[in-house]
Amino acid sequence: MDREDAATIADCEAAIAAIPQVRHAERLFGDPDYLLWDVAPDLTSYAQLRDEKLATLPGVARLTSTIVMKRIVDNRPLPVGEPLRSHAQ
Repeated sequence: MDREDAATIADCEAAIAAIPQVRHAERLFGDPDYLLWDVAPDLTSYAQLRDEKLATLPGVARLTSTIVMKRIVDNRPLPVGEPLRSHAQ
């Protein structure tokens, strides 16, 4: 973010919430300021989303994109109450 005043943050978050391709959004402590999970059917569509929507969000100074190569674990249930196990078992 190039500006972090309350109005810019509120405008940015409202704009993020209005983008249907954004599936998950979090404001973070540290760098980066936000983490967005978005979807697009192909790289051309993603480039359009990035250039026309994400890059124009209020206060955005820089974007970094990472594309998942392979999902290893998908939303596993929390191991509440289970004992810790070592890799050797």
